[in-house]
Amino acid sequence: MRLIYRFSMPEQRPDPLVSFVPTPIGNLADITLRALETLRAVDQIACEDTRHSRKLLNHYDIKKPLISLHDHNEKRRIPEILKKTLSGQHFAVISDAGTPCLSDPGHRLLRACRESGVPYQVLPGPSAITTALVSSGLPPLPFTFGGFLPFKKGKRERELQAALNRGHTSLYFESPHRLVSTLEILSNLNPHAHIRIIKELTKKFENIYGDQILKLLRTFTDRPPRGEFVLAIDPNQS
Repeated sequence: MRLIYRFSMPEQRPDPLVSFVPTPIGNLADITLRALETLRAVDQIACEDTRHSRKLLNHYDIKKPLISLHDHNEKRRIPEILKKTLSGQHFAVISDAGTPCLSDPGHRLLRACRESGVPYQVLPGPSAITTALVSSGLPPLPFTFGGFLPFKKGKRERELQAALNRGHTSLYFESPHRLVSTLEILSNLNPHAHIRIIKELTKKFENIYGDQILKLLRTFTDRPPRGEFVLAIDPNQS
């Protein structure tokens, strides 16, 4: 059932606004001037993990009230945020890293803003998706972004087979705890296909591995993976 959130508007108030603000994916210097200006101007910030976000905000000496907004409480938080916004508050929404709504919380809130007539803006900025796509060296257009690969092996295998069948670049986020398992699945499907594994984008130990799947499986079996990874798959490339 579609939920529409409606609240009465006070007669006099500042213009309400919800700002979706991208944050750095690793290097704190990658935040935009407009993002900093917005975070300093808002009344309150909704963030995925308040402890994580406070490190970024403290780095730039931004002191604002924080509330949590994550996958498990977003639906419950929406009426509260919309009501406060319509009373005149300016809310910012940030995730732990990158652009909100892209494999991060925020999409349900943005939809609720649209359905309720609450003004919102989306700022451009850092995204692991586009950074990994360009860094991979694989053809950038067209491309498919599949978010995090499924946890269950059967669903993961079907998704990876689809990526190998597409004929264009497919991007996925993957946990270091499942990377070897995912490479094992890929090696069973097409051991000689070439893929890219992008590690720790914009961070100190950033690296891009490009080789046959079988060779990459050996590499990460011998050296257990740590950090954050993006898989870029295009079976047409070598």
